[in-house]
Amino acid sequence: MNNRLPPAWAKHLNTQPAPKGAPPKVGQPKPQPAKAAPSRAQANDMMLRQALEFQQENRLPEAEELCHRVLARTPEHPLALYILGTLGIGYDDEKVLRYFARAIAQEPLNPYYHLSLGQAYLRLSEFTPAIKHIQYAVALKPDLVEALCALGDAYNSFDKGEMALPLFEKALRVDRDHPTARLGLPRALASLGRMDEASVHLKEAIDRRIAVPAAYNALVRTHKFTEEPPELAAILTELQDPDHGSKGATALHHAAGKLLNDLGRYKGAMEHFKKGNQAGGNRFDLQSYRRWVDALIETFTPDLVASRTASGNVSEVPVFVVGMPRSGTTLTEQICASHPNVHGAGELTKLRRTSNGLDLRFGSGISPGEAIASMTPQLSRALAAEHLAYLRERAPDALRIVDKMPHNFELVGLISILFPNARIIHCRRDAIDNCISCFVLQFSEAHSYSADLETLGLYYREYDRLMRHWDKIFPGRIFENRYETLIENQEKQSRCLIDYLGLPWDDTCLRFFDRGGSVNTYSNWQVRQPIYTSSVKQWRNYESEIQPLIEALGDLADI
Repeated sequence: MNNRLPPAWAKHLNTQPAPKGAPPKVGQPKPQPAKAAPSRAQANDMMLRQALEFQQENRLPEAEELCHRVLARTPEHPLALYILGTLGIGYDDEKVLRYFARAIAQEPLNPYYHLSLGQAYLRLSEFTPAIKHIQYAVALKPDLVEALCALGDAYNSFDKGEMALPLFEKALRVDRDHPTARLGLPRALASLGRMDEASVHLKEAIDRRIAVPAAYNALVRTHKFTEEPPELAAILTELQDPDHGSKGATALHHAAGKLLNDLGRYKGAMEHFKKGNQAGGNRFDLQSYRRWVDALIETFTPDLVASRTASGNVSEVPVFVVGMPRSGTTLTEQICASHPNVHGAGELTKLRRTSNGLDLRFGSGISPGEAIASMTPQLSRALAAEHLAYLRERAPDALRIVDKMPHNFELVGLISILFPNARIIHCRRDAIDNCISCFVLQFSEAHSYSADLETLGLYYREYDRLMRHWDKIFPGRIFENRYETLIENQEKQSRCLIDYLGLPWDDTCLRFFDRGGSVNTYSNWQVRQPIYTSSVKQWRNYESEIQPLIEALGDLADI
């Protein structure tokens, strides 16, 4: 993202016109105008405009330098602080929060600053401060569409989809063609299971030529198609339009692939999935990731964990559902959260943010051993207490709160240090089915390993290797929830899940698909259906097209 500033950023600039000299007197020679030196405010303004141009050209270090020059001349200049915050988006979350907060301290009635800080918190799943600041932005500027949409997204992510709907509806009354509002309203409807209504709004967006690729991609996921819809031909036509760019092509190819898969035209579907992933242009450094997994395994030994658990929090509230994406994590959470004493919090980023703060992350440049060595007992206790308070915001009275962020499988060691009594549920699925289910979805750049069949298979082997290590150093502690076992005998496996959570059985867990609330993952249609078996060994439909994946999986491929 080159331009990280929100819309209407220029309204923050207080540009003053250049001072005008007195008009010359009649009959006198016209004097050469003296070039007045710009005032400090004008000089600051020019430098910040230049900083914006650098930012748009992705020359971020130069943009940052100009902002610091302004701050050296005018300490706590609000717009300089604000632009510095935008420069950190996608790179340094703590920097973003810090600079936006400082900008607000200098200009507390600026709705854009509150909106940006709220959006920064929202990206981190810190919903309480996110909602607070976005609500304030809306109060300051009630017709600010971006704030209305951001507040809708925040409520939707906070399992309050019903509160999101009127916000998107109001945003559309202000600007009926705003892309975020046009897509946000059907997304909120879909999260509540109101697929038919979502479909109507998505078709309207397409008719109005608003965010067409994204709208088609969302539309085809509202239903499972048994007959060829007119949308298929329309999507293929849209693919001929170069103006959609690589991102649009990715969305359209995946939409076409999904429709063809529904119709049983598997060869054509896989061709589109491959083209969609290629259009995304994502690459994954598998060799570096393998070395990082090596380092995790070397660092987290039984002795190390045993020596550090004493400083952890003994609470049994946290439950972590981990595994590869598309391994049944959403289904597992929904079954657990159907229990009256369990709250399903969705995919939370809090643990990842904690690990990033410790530099315990892939690509940090610091070894896992160094990161863990920096954790004093006092820090461990503080981090665990903060995490527990974060969970408690969502459900103050729940006995168990489920975080179903799949990639927390990388952080099982950290979980065990912070919460030695936390439950960890590992969702495992047939390796080929699991990988194909990842490959055919339009994942973000964070899942770039899934864009290539061979890389995906090799990445799966690293995930499997790490999970086997966790099972070895935490024997009997991690509950393996096998997707195929759950499909084969839903009640028996569900009872085992609830028993593992240390809770009495409740029959509502068998009707997880009737549960209310928002579901904000690719599974939001599937988890509202009763258990079905059609996804087991589904990879055989693609067998001739996926040999690179099968070869990469090696002995993990159950052929």
